[in-house]
Amino acid sequence: MKIRKPHVANAFYEGDKTRLHDQIEHCFTHKLGPGHVPDVAEGSKKILGIVVPHAGYMYSGPVAAHSYAQLASDGVPDSIIILGPNHTGLGSGVSTMTKGAWETPLGVVSIDHVLAEHIHTSSTIIDEDEAAHLSEHSIEVQLPFLQYLYGDQVKFIPICMMMQDLQTCQEIAKSIAEQSRGQHVVVVASSDFTHYEPGQIAAQKDKAAISTIIELDSPKLNEIGEAGQVTMCGYGPITVLMELAKIERSAKARLLAYHTSGDITNDSSSVVGYAAILFTRE
Repeated sequence: MKIRKPHVANAFYEGDKTRLHDQIEHCFTHKLGPGHVPDVAEGSKKILGIVVPHAGYMYSGPVAAHSYAQLASDGVPDSIIILGPNHTGLGSGVSTMTKGAWETPLGVVSIDHVLAEHIHTSSTIIDEDEAAHLSEHSIEVQLPFLQYLYGDQVKFIPICMMMQDLQTCQEIAKSIAEQSRGQHVVVVASSDFTHYEPGQIAAQKDKAAISTIIELDSPKLNEIGEAGQVTMCGYGPITVLMELAKIERSAKARLLAYHTSGDITNDSSSVVGYAAILFTRE
C-alpha cells in the first residue's frame, strides 16, 4: 500500500507523536478553543460538515478545535471527505486519490478507496492525481485532529481544488451527494479567511463572508471569493459544502467561533482570519 508521508509536520504541527497529542489537547483547552477535551459520543449523526482553518496549530488550532469538538459529539462517521484549496499549483484542477493511505505522527489513515473511486468515476471534473497532494497542507493538517478523535476507526477521501468556480463546486457537491447517499459521511471544508490585512478590516470582511455562508448563498460567496473581495483561500471547498447543504434541503449552518492570528500574537497590524462553522441536518 502506498503511503503519503507528512509534509508539514514540525512546521504546521508537532512532528513527535506525544507532543502532537499534547498540542491537540491544548487546542481544545485553549482560552480561544471550546474549553474542554471532547469525548466521542454515539451522537445523532446529524452533522453534514464543518468549516475549519488550516494554518499552523499555534495560530488556528483553537478555532479548528471548536468544529472538531462538535464532530466528536455526533458519533463516528463512516467516511470523511476533506476538501482543501490547492496552494502549490501542482496537479490537475480538481484532484483526488483513490488508493493508499496518509501518514502523520499519530499513525496512518487509509483512503476510503470504494467511495473515492465512486466519486471520481461519477464526475467528469475530479481527476485521480497524486501530484496536487504531495506538498499541499490544507488537507494534511486536518488528519491529526481526526486521528485524535477516532484513531483508525475512520477512512477519508482527499479532494484538492485548484478550480473553485461555482460550476465546479456544484459538480463536486452533486457527485458527493449521489455517491454517499445512505452513508454517514462528513465533509470537512478547509479554508482560512482574510489574509494579511489589519485586524479590524479583516473582521469586517470576514463577518460579511460568514453571513453569506450562514445564509447558504453559495453563488454570492463564490462571487466574492473569485473577485478577491475576501481573500479566503478555500472559498471553493466551503461552496461545495454549501451546495451539499442545499441538496439536503433541511441543512443549516451556524458559526461556532471566529478569531484572527492577532488574537494569538497580540499584533493586529496584519492578520489572518479563522472561522469554525457547523453544518447540520435538521
